[in-house]
Amino acid sequence: MNSSDAGATRRRRFDELVGVFHQDMYLYAAWLSRDRTVAEDVVQESLLRAWKSLDSLRDASAAKHWLLTIVRRENARHFERRRLETVDVDNLTPSQEALLADQPNQELDDMREAIYRLDDDYREPLVLQVLMGYSTNEIGELMGLKQGAVLTRLHRARLKLREDIEDELASGQKQS
Repeated sequence: MNSSDAGATRRRRFDELVGVFHQDMYLYAAWLSRDRTVAEDVVQESLLRAWKSLDSLRDASAAKHWLLTIVRRENARHFERRRLETVDVDNLTPSQEALLADQPNQELDDMREAIYRLDDDYREPLVLQVLMGYSTNEIGELMGLKQGAVLTRLHRARLKLREDIEDELASGQKQS
């Protein structure tokens, strides 16, 4: 096989992987970063890294795990090298203040906020299981944990979510 045939085969293999797993990569990056724009950047960088190291993927059945591991590492790199911007809310214009108050679906926003408030150690396995359908064994492999540790984190994540939502409901009833 000549080099152009090898290149076309490599490109076709990569396009197939991206076509199948791009949405999962984006969802995972969005939940890790809590920001759609950052998630898009993380996925783009992850795709570049995946392209460069495509030859290291020997087993096609491990592709999803391999790609999500790249996303996880790239997300960490993104926040290691980036200084987060802050905004003084006292200096916002009236139109900017209105954007902060925009909440079209309060229940969904409350649930997202409760999930975002979870520590990374609890949020990540919960997102992997509930939103992405991973088994506890797969989560353990991806996060480098034993299944018992994954089960503990999932249990604690659900308890913390329940407590957080119950506290919010109780404080909302008191204010009514």
